[in-house]
Amino acid sequence: MASPSPIFLLDLFPQLDHRLIELLRLLSPDDWNRPTVCRGWSVKDIASHLLDGNFRRIALNRDGYQSPEKPVITSYRDLVDHLNQLNADWVIATRRLSPAILIDLLEQTGQQVYDAFRQLPPYEQAIFPVGWAGEETSPNWFDIAREYTERWHHQQQIRLAVSQPGNLLSRPFYFPLLDTFMRALPHSYRTVQAPEGTTVRVSVTGDGGGVWIIERQPTRWAFVPAPEQVIQPTASVTIDGPMAWRLFTKGLNRSEALAHLRFEGDLMLTQTILDMTAVMA
Repeated sequence: MASPSPIFLLDLFPQLDHRLIELLRLLSPDDWNRPTVCRGWSVKDIASHLLDGNFRRIALNRDGYQSPEKPVITSYRDLVDHLNQLNADWVIATRRLSPAILIDLLEQTGQQVYDAFRQLPPYEQAIFPVGWAGEETSPNWFDIAREYTERWHHQQQIRLAVSQPGNLLSRPFYFPLLDTFMRALPHSYRTVQAPEGTTVRVSVTGDGGGVWIIERQPTRWAFVPAPEQVIQPTASVTIDGPMAWRLFTKGLNRSEALAHLRFEGDLMLTQTILDMTAVMA
């Protein structure tokens, strides 16, 4: 079974950034302080986190610079804990910045990130692998796609908090996000034992949705390259389109998620989707 095709999402970055800046300029002082689905973080905190992401990318991908502080990372959990601490430190430190400063810096740095990414050969090895997909090395195109999902879902968290849905759930923006997230499927099923040839179909409803099927091979799970040809999968799960992104970014707890999923077939196969994560968590 072939791996899914590369996803080239760089051209969506300026459009996504434009919508973010446009949104932030509309916010009232109360809006900036609204809580979000990121526990303990306000709208302003998420905007600040996005700025941190821009600065890190400029330092790494444009300037080739990494902090001289080298944490001891011996496991995936160590890496997640380190990133969580970096994120928390930044957000706390930048709470003294005004919304206007954040907007100005986001606008300036967003373009610089885009320019830096344009210089990266898409098939060469990225500085960091996409850990939530189980990769030890990743090509630049996947790292850039991962960065798109970061920008998309944090902007959508802001939109959710201030009741400004925008059009990020439309197919041009949402399907690329989901198609990137689904690269985590085989890794999420890595410990699920099943007979060879077992297939699991994941469907997301709505305009931005799609269908992805994985199959149990002798030593691993892998994508079926032509899911439309699998007429009757062993098990299937259908996810309500507007909620899928929240499921994979831990914006829903298990009981909340179950209300938006429909299962067919072996529950041991389908409910694994509840544990799939497409962020470092």
